[in-house]
Amino acid sequence: MCMFVFHKDFVNIILQNHYNDPIMEHKAKDASLTASLIPIVFLITFLSLNVMIFGDDTLSGSNQIILLMAASIASLIAYINGYSWEHILQSILKSIHTAMPAILILLVIGSLAGTWMISGVVPAMIYYGLEIIHPSIFLGTALVVSGIVSLATGSSWSTIATIGVALFGIGHTLGIHEGMVAGAIISGAYFGDKMSPLSDTTNLAPAVAGTGLFTHIRYMMYTTVPAILLAFIIFIILGFTIDFSAQSLGIAEVQSAIRSNFNINPWLLIVPAVLIVLIMKKISPLPALFIGTLSGALFAFIFQGDLIHELKGQTVGGGFQNTYRILMESMFGTLNFGTQHPVIDRLFSTSGMAGMLNTVWLILTAMVFGGSMDAGGQLRTISHAIIQKARSGGSLIGSTVFTCLFFNATASDQYMAIVVPGRMFSDTFRQRGYKPEVLSRTLEDAGTVTSVLIPWNTGGATQAKVLGVSTWTYLPYCFFNILSPVIAIMLAYANYKIRRNNKEDA
Repeated sequence: MCMFVFHKDFVNIILQNHYNDPIMEHKAKDASLTASLIPIVFLITFLSLNVMIFGDDTLSGSNQIILLMAASIASLIAYINGYSWEHILQSILKSIHTAMPAILILLVIGSLAGTWMISGVVPAMIYYGLEIIHPSIFLGTALVVSGIVSLATGSSWSTIATIGVALFGIGHTLGIHEGMVAGAIISGAYFGDKMSPLSDTTNLAPAVAGTGLFTHIRYMMYTTVPAILLAFIIFIILGFTIDFSAQSLGIAEVQSAIRSNFNINPWLLIVPAVLIVLIMKKISPLPALFIGTLSGALFAFIFQGDLIHELKGQTVGGGFQNTYRILMESMFGTLNFGTQHPVIDRLFSTSGMAGMLNTVWLILTAMVFGGSMDAGGQLRTISHAIIQKARSGGSLIGSTVFTCLFFNATASDQYMAIVVPGRMFSDTFRQRGYKPEVLSRTLEDAGTVTSVLIPWNTGGATQAKVLGVSTWTYLPYCFFNILSPVIAIMLAYANYKIRRNNKEDA
């Protein structure tokens, strides 16, 4: 996930925040393993209860409250063990700081979605996609297209928020299960993100482990290529099991409705093309996405004058003031087109920045929980207990995978799920004679791709909101994200392509 441009000092900043806290009291002690697990058990229990009671509406507040309650328990344990409230609060603030780039990008994505809808950019991509893509191979095509765009840009978030939204609209129109469509898009986007030299996580993992970027990318192919090929085959098989005979009339109706409400023309595709070029030129995603937002507003003014004029009837006033109001509302608020076509109204209704606030709230409370767990040493205690159980090479890599998953679920940030386990396991890997690319590959196989599978992680919360599908709905279909850590563990226990240092290296 290319959420901001990678800097070589980023690793040192995170490590300093987590291991060199200047206000940590010498008299304090880390929590025991039993005490460390109490907030985790509480969190899992009540988040599961929320799903049972609130269903898909857990992000509206119930999950956020449980995260704060779990953070309170973790903070109380830290306080009992001798850590001051000042130290706990400082740890929480540092945790929130790491999520700020994700939050800013999330807000800009909300605005981009609004202007790309009212400008006709997303409707145009859906319209042309319905003409080009054959329904039976749509899921496989969605995976490939998302993978190519993400590989070129190095950004899974930008890919899902742009091309992914259009692909999701096509899949919905074809009548394909929304979890399958989202799973195909996410699988492709995270494959490209993982293998792209432009991705910050692809730079971060080898920097933590101490190996070269392209050595890391080449070595990842042993786990990544089988995972994406298996995912592609599964999606192709799923596509041929779906009955599309009843959808042909619906597709024609949707295209007709799009034509009647939007001025569809190839010029609209300039906007996503410009955004892709900007990211490929290594422009940071935050300003690139904002440029994409403003470009969408400009194209709405140029090409969708009739639509804006029609939407003016919903407001008070006239002339330039109303046009300005409509464009601004597309960026920050709810905008309903009122086409009287249920599919169009559902696909193209937008909520701008305001629609992202529940997700921002979720990310903030998740980082509060992660900071509280870190403040009292609970994360260190659990992680060290995992390391002690790793005896063989297979169990060492399996423990690294589990630790990355653990940090994705507790620290709620994929950067923490790469940097902290990388710091913890680097000496152990080196002492046992493994080359650093073995560790860097494992960090990516588990840390990068699984963040999107955790509902309260920055990755899972964002993609669920952007695509409008709950994490639990798309999770079973994210085959690439699920297979990557599984294949990593299988190769480790089979001792296949597990590189070791020779005498000269040692």
